Amino acid sequence: MSAALTLALWQKQAQQQLSAVSQTADIEARLCLCHVLSVSNSYLYSYPERELTATEQTALGTLLTARLQGHPLAYLFGYWHFFDLQLEVSPSTLIPRPDTELLVEQVLSLPLPANAKVLDLGTGTGAIALALAHNKPQWQLTAVDYISEAVKLAERNRSRLNISNCAVLHSNWFAALAEQRFDLIVSNPPYIDPADNHLAALRYEPITALTATEHGLADIRHIVQQAPGYLNQHGWLYLEHGYDQADAVRELLQGVGFAQVCSKRDYGNNWRISGGCLAN
Repeated sequence: MSAALTLALWQKQAQQQLSAVSQTADIEARLCLCHVLSVSNSYLYSYPERELTATEQTALGTLLTARLQGHPLAYLFGYWHFFDLQLEVSPSTLIPRPDTELLVEQVLSLPLPANAKVLDLGTGTGAIALALAHNKPQWQLTAVDYISEAVKLAERNRSRLNISNCAVLHSNWFAALAEQRFDLIVSNPPYIDPADNHLAALRYEPITALTATEHGLADIRHIVQQAPGYLNQHGWLYLEHGYDQADAVRELLQGVGFAQVCSKRDYGNNWRISGGCLAN
């Protein structure tokens, strides 16, 4: 008779298989167990010898097979976590990533008015806007996206999280925001060069949310050039960008009148965000 398949044994076996497609195979194996069993991570440590039922084994097997084929766990789960928020995700939007949390942390530390008006361009799941709105309930957030499915998804996340200080709108960047002014504009725009070979690892995510022409700088350039017309006096602009784009983004910011321009590295020690204050 074969040995019972315990949580610990399944996790060990899954980790070995997942190492072929993930650099965090141990974490992904635990996430799969937590998802299928609807338990916390601590449960896995408390009950490693708990045996999996046949139904649980089938569900885990289906999940593991799909992941080994390259499907991101976030899309398989239908949700992902970002800045202590659980967000619904779908293939119409990018998966929120820990590196983007750096952008949220940075702008939360800025010297903004207590009732700041904040714009999130290309909101996707709503991750940045909803994290800011959740942490600063006195701020007023506007989140926009030009993909209708993303707008609906961000609105569902806003409604489910019961966040009342954020409005989600359909807009191609600034197009629907005539005469509006903000104290802060943030964005995680498309910034990957269409010829970049890293795109192969992101094949399940929407290409329009990933790539931009001009070696990945076209959308960033558009935002930087348009932003001064939508910022209040001494308003701030902060952008996420590629690891090799910090110099170019700082130059763009300085070229249209931003001061206090700086860049910061992400948790992988890559340049990831740049921003500044409008010097007027």
